[in-house]
Amino acid sequence: MSGNIVSVDEESLKSDLRELVRKTVQETLNALLDEEADEMVGAERYERTAGREAYRSGHYKRKLVTTSGEVVLDVPKLRGATFQTTVIERYRRRETSVEEAIIEMYLAGVSTRRIEDVSEILWGAGVSAGTVSNLNEKAFESVVCFVKRI
Repeated sequence: MSGNIVSVDEESLKSDLRELVRKTVQETLNALLDEEADEMVGAERYERTAGREAYRSGHYKRKLVTTSGEVVLDVPKLRGATFQTTVIERYRRRETSVEEAIIEMYLAGVSTRRIEDVSEILWGAGVSAGTVSNLNEKAFESVVCFVKRI
């Protein structure tokens, strides 16, 4: 009786765990965005108050690449106020740690095409060669400015 009693498909388990983490990150970020919208409006959803500063006007979808994978955010729209969140910078499409990893790969000598493939595997969303070049250009500009200050 030395045979395996239970067998585990490790790839399936890893995939399920990655998806669970991605969904949890997505749900948490969406809850934070809704909470911020409630605070800006001055009332809960569907609540009628005299001190209300703005009104909800639905949501719009926005993708964000995180270290947990690509998540879809439901960003609240407001009537009577501009919704600005502290959770995610305006126009940001990738988490900062993802951008840092891309820059580090480039500096380590990985080609821009290979970075595109690796980003697809790691985060579920490819990064174009042009985006890699733009990120590195910004990083090099920061280095040049720093060197010139000395």
